[in-house]
Amino acid sequence: MKLLLDTQALLWWLTDDARLSVVARKHIAQVKNDIFVSAASALEIAAKHRLGKLGLADTIMQRYPILLAEQGFLPLPIKDEHALLACSYPQPHRDPFDRMLVAQASLEKLTVVSCDPALQQFDVALLW
Repeated sequence: MKLLLDTQALLWWLTDDARLSVVARKHIAQVKNDIFVSAASALEIAAKHRLGKLGLADTIMQRYPILLAEQGFLPLPIKDEHALLACSYPQPHRDPFDRMLVAQASLEKLTVVSCDPALQQFDVALLW
């Protein structure tokens, strides 16, 4: 299975937060699964940290590439086609980070690991 972690799922995984569902935790932990993390998540973490909305971000930001590598997660860069699709969705969902993750998942044939009910309005596979 090829999974794309949304930013919250990534943070909950890295901090071993109990809010990460049992199903999500099981799939992320399976070595046979490819786990992708979007560059959009790095941008979202940095932006929320700058705004003072993410307390644990200092440690995560300082070690971000190392943490992803230690977990065996695969980086997913943002391509032009991802950006174009993200901005073309007719859905009213305004979060640019979510729109990017959905576009990447759609084009790269990934399942999004997310508890965000707003993502259900998009035609993308979800796991929680």
